[in-house]
Amino acid sequence: MDDPTITTLASDADGDDPFAALASVRELRKALDRTEELAARRARGAGASWQEIATLLGVSRQAVHKKYGRD
Repeated sequence: MDDPTITTLASDADGDDPFAALASVRELRKALDRTEELAARRARGAGASWQEIATLLGVSRQAVHKKYGRD
């Protein structure tokens, strides 16, 4: 797939072809992971604490720090 948008991937994941839908889900997960990382880094850059980011993502502070805490 050539870098479709999250909206397109979500729509494709709801399609009638289960094989295409599963492939879209895989790509959607990758796209959402990239988007989450960018948002977390931007939040840190704007002064958010790891706890604030964790709360917004619905995970523990330790989990979010382990995943993105390279700063």
